[in-house]
Amino acid sequence: MCDIVILSFMKNKKIRKGIIMEKSFNKKLIIGDIISEMPIVQGGMGVGISLSGLAAAVANEGGIGVISAAGIGMFYNKYQDYEKNNIYGLRQEIIKAKRMSKGIIGVNIMVALTNYSELVKAAIEEKIDIIFAGAGLPLDLPKYLNETSKTKLVPIISSGRAARLLIKKWFSNYKYIPDAFVLEGLLAGGHLGFKNNQLENKDYNLDKLLLDVKEAILPFEIEFKKSIPVIVAGGIYTGKDILYFLDKGADAVQMATRFVTTKECDADIKFKQTYIEAKKEDIVFIDSPVGLPGRAINNDFLVDVKKGLRHPFTCPYNCIITCKKEKAPYCIILALINAKKGKLNNGFAFAGANAYLAKKIISVKSLFNVLKTEFKNAYLYKLSLTFK
Repeated sequence: MCDIVILSFMKNKKIRKGIIMEKSFNKKLIIGDIISEMPIVQGGMGVGISLSGLAAAVANEGGIGVISAAGIGMFYNKYQDYEKNNIYGLRQEIIKAKRMSKGIIGVNIMVALTNYSELVKAAIEEKIDIIFAGAGLPLDLPKYLNETSKTKLVPIISSGRAARLLIKKWFSNYKYIPDAFVLEGLLAGGHLGFKNNQLENKDYNLDKLLLDVKEAILPFEIEFKKSIPVIVAGGIYTGKDILYFLDKGADAVQMATRFVTTKECDADIKFKQTYIEAKKEDIVFIDSPVGLPGRAINNDFLVDVKKGLRHPFTCPYNCIITCKKEKAPYCIILALINAKKGKLNNGFAFAGANAYLAKKIISVKSLFNVLKTEFKNAYLYKLSLTFK
């Protein structure tokens, strides 16, 4: 009966154009004068998990591809100085991504990085399309723009309060309004912008956070006559998830975990395999040396850490301002570099809550096709329910 209803509905051209096309997966994400054909942002993943290869592949499919700046200098040895290699490496990855794609390329730059300001300047000089900035509030980000800059600035937040604060600070100090926000929820991978006692609290579900942020920014949108898109992130894995959050009022979604098990992801095959082999109970919270909780795939390395065993190291990098290296049982950047290279005995893989759903490695193009099919099926099913 459901199939008959859908077929009957689809024959009505007026309804098909007026409703189905409006709800299409091809909804565009508009950030100022940047228009993304797909409402999908690929989340930035450090260290070295999302570089030019993955970012360009996503951009070629109409999404927004994102290079992570975290630890990027570890893959370049032009200079003996780590921070110089970071700047050089970021420039090189942006250049390579632009060579491989005419689509939209962004960079993710953590506010907590010790050379955050230099990385921001380099990205703007390379004319990157978008800077996504999180792991701290980027209170001074607009000051790095000049009169000719076209780079869009998108803070990563976890509350309406943070959105309000940034809008007020940016306008007061720089007469600049955020071009969009990424709202990251509890189910995200990597470092999380929540306290340990909030991690299991349903009051911080992404649905509620989205409503909070939309209510927070609405008065500013009216006052400044400017749309501020909200891109939701954290636990979004399927086309059905995308439909759900678009229906809830999100302008787009950010997905990271699902892009790990693609051929173009810049991580070693052994890193990707940890996702495919993971079970739901393997996805755990950890206390990171940088002073934030995180979500990762449990392994022997993390079991040793939990037992109180230390992995001795020296710290020549001073990569993150908040890192408590004197007390840390391991070096976070070395652990993540090892994981990226497939050396999981000496590192671990950050991952989102749904990483265990990964079944195989496919191309980015194939993944976009799968997401479109999932979205379409979810929408048609939803549509059929209204005609029962």
